[in-house]
Amino acid sequence: MPKFLIKRWHGMHHLWAFVLMILLTMTLAFYEWKLGMLGLLLSGAVGFFSFMAERAFRRDLKIYLGTLSYRVKKAGNEVISDLPFGIILYNEDKTVEWHNAFVTHMLERESVVGESLEDLFPTLSQAKEREGTVEASIGNAVYELMFRFDERLLYIRDMTQKWQLAKRYEEEKIALGIVMMDNLDEVTQGMDDQQRSTLLSKATAEITEWANKFHVYLKRLTSDRYLVITDMKTLKQLELSRFVLLDEVREITAENKIPMTLSIGFAAGAESIVELGHWAQTSLDYALGRGGDQAAVKVGQRQSFYGGKSNAVEKRTRVRARVVAHALRDLMKDSDRVVVMGHKVPDMDAMGACIGVVKAASLFNKEAYIVLEGVNPSIQKMMEMLKEEERIARRFITPEQAKELITGNTLVVVVDTHKASMVKEPKLLTQTDKIVVVDHHRRGEEFISNAILVYMEPYASSTCELITELLQYINDRVLLDVREATSLLAGITVDTKSFSLRTGSRTFEAASFLRRNGADSSLIQRMMKEDLAEYIKKAEIIKQAEIVYEHVAIAMTEQGRQYSQLLIAQTADTLLNMTDVLASFVIGERPDGLIGISARSLGHMNVQVVMERMGGGGHLTNAAAQQEGTVVEAAQRLKQVLHDLDKEEGLFE
Repeated sequence: MPKFLIKRWHGMHHLWAFVLMILLTMTLAFYEWKLGMLGLLLSGAVGFFSFMAERAFRRDLKIYLGTLSYRVKKAGNEVISDLPFGIILYNEDKTVEWHNAFVTHMLERESVVGESLEDLFPTLSQAKEREGTVEASIGNAVYELMFRFDERLLYIRDMTQKWQLAKRYEEEKIALGIVMMDNLDEVTQGMDDQQRSTLLSKATAEITEWANKFHVYLKRLTSDRYLVITDMKTLKQLELSRFVLLDEVREITAENKIPMTLSIGFAAGAESIVELGHWAQTSLDYALGRGGDQAAVKVGQRQSFYGGKSNAVEKRTRVRARVVAHALRDLMKDSDRVVVMGHKVPDMDAMGACIGVVKAASLFNKEAYIVLEGVNPSIQKMMEMLKEEERIARRFITPEQAKELITGNTLVVVVDTHKASMVKEPKLLTQTDKIVVVDHHRRGEEFISNAILVYMEPYASSTCELITELLQYINDRVLLDVREATSLLAGITVDTKSFSLRTGSRTFEAASFLRRNGADSSLIQRMMKEDLAEYIKKAEIIKQAEIVYEHVAIAMTEQGRQYSQLLIAQTADTLLNMTDVLASFVIGERPDGLIGISARSLGHMNVQVVMERMGGGGHLTNAAAQQEGTVVEAAQRLKQVLHDLDKEEGLFE
């Protein structure tokens, strides 16, 4: 019992009262002994009663405190057992030593004492040794595990309801989409009103049926564009279906000379509805920039692409080429000079396009320069031809010289690529706001976003074809000399494999214009001649080729031997000439230590999608990637990507 109860100051009044009574009784006995004896007896009785009362108080208090302690202990045990969250005590080996009733009900077992925490909660094997929370699923329930490592204590809280609310919140977020018939003008060209209406009705019915099937809201905006409103849950279902609408519309219009294709842009996860609308339009631009007939989906920071199995449809009209040419002409006139850049390790297409832009600038008496650092084997013979002409040779400058030349009023033209990381000197793009991009590759996630003029046409055979068309509209009297015309035609010839791949009517029209201006095809053939030693190296690589999925050839170079990127690409081109080979992949170690992968196809397989998953990019029939590691590791990863694509939507169209 506490001392403050035994020796309490507020209990001393009994003792002082008893002493006072004795003194008063003694005083009374001095005057009258009979009354004194009576007072003494009464004082003794009062003292005895007080003593017995104190004794009884202490006994009753002790009994009460003992009962209270038992009640508190009993209540504490019941509370711990019946708490709405779990408690587990474990030892140094993470073995359960004790747990409350919540854990018993949660795991539907009588006891888990002696079992390992990692066996009970497999998620813990990935948790770090620090205090914090970990989510674990048991059946349909989700629990939050809170650790106190110093006390070897684990709290378990049921988060199922909160998790369900969070999941519902995510699933019900708005997703906006835009569906567009991307080649309506080309498909309906030459049709009468009845045929056009029938075609549109057939496509519209398919789109409406698709919307009803997936329970999305569909609103027609124009004759070739629809607005789609749905939620994240449905968008995931659309992604799992790989946007089957693309194939369905293409199939029902397959009897036309040119089947109708769709481009779809979807977005979700933006902070505001305005931003969501911008994202949806950007996604549609991505799909169109990559050639159409595909869907682009942006969810937060994730950008995904679906479809894109068919080649981009050639635009039969040159309206856009004329508009872009006039815009480029005005930009050149308003600039102090023009600087042209291609991609790293330029090929004939990039160099030919650069020569074409320099020619366009010279028509307006503007100084124009080509940024080039070093000559690689793929353009060595072309550069020898160009440097024979002093007027052209002095137009080549290094990136360091370009940095000194560029001002805020300098026009920078990027050709044959739309990625800042692919140009030789990305810093040049930050020194001016006047940037033009001309490219024929399918648009990727990375893009030069601050360009004021973009001319990207994935249907085009090459950038040289686009530049040739621009030259015809940029000035009424364009006269090219032999070297300029030959360079542009060489770029077209190389990218089309001598006019055998990705050629349309406009490709031959551009080639015809260049031939009329003196392009020398025999000179091009001399530039494209192969060295015997290089040909033997190609044959050695081809000898290692294996065929997978019946029509895909994969060749690996020998470990430890290095080959130029040009040789790797040429080997992939040669493999494509073999019987029954619809796509080829060549993997080899480059002189810079990276593993180069060149991919080619005849159009039945989209090698751009494959290379994008390998960290690269390119065109539907021509793509590449670079990786660190070994040739064997790159080959294993490539085979895994092919396996995943084949499982998801098939490799071939």
